[in-house]
Amino acid sequence: MSHTHIDENTLSGKVEKLTSQSALDCYQCGKCSAGCPIRDYMDDSPNQVVRYVQLGFDEKALHSKTMWLCAGCLTCTTRCPQNFDLAKFMDAMREIAIQEKVKIPEKDTAAFHKSFLNQIKKHGRAFEFGLVREYKLRTMNLMQDVDVAPEMFIKGKIGLLPHEIEDKQNIKEIFDKID
Repeated sequence: MSHTHIDENTLSGKVEKLTSQSALDCYQCGKCSAGCPIRDYMDDSPNQVVRYVQLGFDEKALHSKTMWLCAGCLTCTTRCPQNFDLAKFMDAMREIAIQEKVKIPEKDTAAFHKSFLNQIKKHGRAFEFGLVREYKLRTMNLMQDVDVAPEMFIKGKIGLLPHEIEDKQNIKEIFDKID
């Protein structure tokens, strides 16, 4: 965070407050977008969303489907020569969009996002069975993917009981700060 005063009335300032990094740190080399495994499904490339924020095109940035499609795989972050954490940036963008009640173009993706964060809040880490259950109830896509469930249980990919972390109080404090 090498830049001047943060104006929390701008999208750029809000993102910077949440991520401790300035959108201006990105110099638009495009390595993030070139390596993104799901770029073909996005309406704007990841670096374009950063550029919208840099230029103050807040509405364009907040209404992009890109942040909702971001898988958070960190490919972009590891490729960045500026050490700009684009995955953290996209997560902040999602949170700001939710706070500002922006109409989310990918409603099922938003439901997954909320369900995932709720599982982290409850257990300190992802609890796959709880995540799937909560996501299915939020979207009412109850039968979608039901054919893969038995195989996932057999292979141990989904457990019936959550694995709790030792110090959930730290996680609770993080969520209390953002709620």
